Amino acid sequence: MAEDLSAATSYTEDDFYCPVCQEVLKTPVRTTACQHVFCRKCFLTAMRESGAHCPLCRGNVTRRERACPERALDLENIMRKFSGSCRCCAKQIKFYRMRHHYKSCKKYQDEYGVSSIIPNFQISQDSVGNSSSGHPTFKCPLCQESNFTRQRLLDHCNSNHLFQIVPVTCPICVSLPWGDPSQITRNFVSHLNQRHQFDYGEFVNLQLDEETQYQTAVEESFQVNI
Repeated sequence: MAEDLSAATSYTEDDFYCPVCQEVLKTPVRTTACQHVFCRKCFLTAMRESGAHCPLCRGNVTRRERACPERALDLENIMRKFSGSCRCCAKQIKFYRMRHHYKSCKKYQDEYGVSSIIPNFQISQDSVGNSSSGHPTFKCPLCQESNFTRQRLLDHCNSNHLFQIVPVTCPICVSLPWGDPSQITRNFVSHLNQRHQFDYGEFVNLQLDEETQYQTAVEESFQVNI
């Protein structure tokens, strides 16, 4: 326990947040060269967009690492053993459970104006539609204006909501097969700029679930000479 406590003292609470999605880390992975840590989903998405560079410092990332990043098991263990304070109710929560806690914390919901009960059917139907061209359209969760394509939503939020930091559910993420309607994004505009600069359908087969996509990427990576 003494060794665990010693290891934990070298971290601050900020170390448990992903620099891409700005949420508490989920399945953290670490780059080999620069030792930066990200959610696995965020890292793999960033690799499809930025190629061979770390999303944070632009350091080099190997081809094998891009397909199968190394789990940050030491950090996962610390997140399971040590607690931090909820920023709204001050309750001590294990770091690895913090995301789940925010979904049910009444004070968090009251502080950020997000309902503690998020109806899945309402989000999936009202926030996502289709244009006449067949491309999905989205409702801005910050002002409720609708019928935006991904790019138009990105431009709209950068022009009108750049400094508006309100936790909401991302309608683009919800529209994806692996989307979680209950997941809250702390800074929606930053999330858009980090995660939605491109259309996922141009890079992945949206008919496959996430785990199948991941396994396909790993298999294909080993067919290419490094």
